[in-house]
Amino acid sequence: FTGSAFGSAAIWQYESLKSRVQTYFEEARADWMDKMRPQKRGDFRKQVNSWWNSLTEGQRTVTGIIAANVFVFCLWRLPGMRRFMFTYFTSNPSSRALCSPMLLSTFSHFSLFHMAANMYVLWSFSSSIVSLLGCEQFIAVYLSAGVISTFVSYVAKMATGRFEPSLGA
Repeated sequence: FTGSAFGSAAIWQYESLKSRVQTYFEEARADWMDKMRPQKRGDFRKQVNSWWNSLTEGQRTVTGIIAANVFVFCLWRLPGMRRFMFTYFTSNPSSRALCSPMLLSTFSHFSLFHMAANMYVLWSFSSSIVSLLGCEQFIAVYLSAGVISTFVSYVAKMATGRFEPSLGA
């Protein structure tokens, strides 16, 4: 999984750079068209765009991860989703689903405090790490760390004979 994650991140990083270079040249050619286009209206949209553009690349990357974690947290609160969530969003070596929970449990938090603390820490160091690695490699590190920690959890559970489900990275 880790090799695939980093290989995909490298391809994604290359394509992203290529796209940025193409966009730069397209914008240089189309600069004169900006004067002719009508301006969009809407204060809310401008505020959201202003907020989004004020974020660093790391904060924008982590915003997506936080959104995924909040979405999964909300799914845990729906009674009709509990069985599905226990099957695919908790890791348990005695479960019939072994591989997908290794990744999906990375986004799972059962308590609000657990999720808030993890997301705060992720937010706090995201700018420096993403500036060092790039957003693509950071996402590969995040996902790989989640899968590896779940694997270590599987090994520890097998060694101790305790097969209760767990969640989180």
